[in-house]
Amino acid sequence: MDRISTILVPFDFTKASKKALEYAIGFVGRLDDIKIVLAYVSGNCNLELLPENFEKLEKKYRGKLKNKLEWKIQNGSLVQTLFDIKKTERIDLIIMGTAGIEGHEDKQHTNTEELVLSSKCPVLVVPDSYKDYNLAQIALVLGKEKIDDPEMLGTLLRVARKCNAKVHVLTVENEPGIYGYSKEEEQNEKAIEYYLETFYKERVFIKNEDVLEGISNYAIKHDIDLVAILPRNHTKHSAPSEGQLTQSLVQNSKVPILVLE
Repeated sequence: MDRISTILVPFDFTKASKKALEYAIGFVGRLDDIKIVLAYVSGNCNLELLPENFEKLEKKYRGKLKNKLEWKIQNGSLVQTLFDIKKTERIDLIIMGTAGIEGHEDKQHTNTEELVLSSKCPVLVVPDSYKDYNLAQIALVLGKEKIDDPEMLGTLLRVARKCNAKVHVLTVENEPGIYGYSKEEEQNEKAIEYYLETFYKERVFIKNEDVLEGISNYAIKHDIDLVAILPRNHTKHSAPSEGQLTQSLVQNSKVPILVLE
């Protein structure tokens, strides 16, 4: 697959889900042949009250998309249902809203964390505080470990190509050591150059004991529109991470986070 053709947006009429849909529509644009599937998942809601709301939403965005919005209305566990829809609809990307750290006890926030840590599909998380859609500068966060499955970078290439965005590759030096010269990092560099093509802008190393703070400061200084991360680093030869950085970014980031899988 050389393009993104189908996007899944979990949607329940909350502020966070509306923000995710707005982002998806901005990403797709009016002329591109990309399908957006909205997933309304509920365990006990009276679905008979909702069709009118669905129709209003479809009418609102009718002139902004080439394809009509599609709906999947199901009961059950949100995350498992999204996985099931992903299989049947051949989803290339999930775009999901989150209330961030302020909504830490919120069920939707918990679902977002569970989704990004267990999904086998790329997930783009949009904070509900995020303003207008823009996607020109992307920061890919990497550690020192070797990327054992560089094909994961394919989704990042498709996103960058779709928006003609430039990718900054960022490593935060949060502990003593020599960065940028190991065999693993050289292999990463070759993979990045190959997979990101002309969209690869620069390789950056910054010192900060707090990785999250380092990413945030860089994003602000360089007008980063999207932060991409490979959770657990996809390494076979090092101890897997607990997903703490991914969780922290989902909870605290002011810009959307793309979790590559």
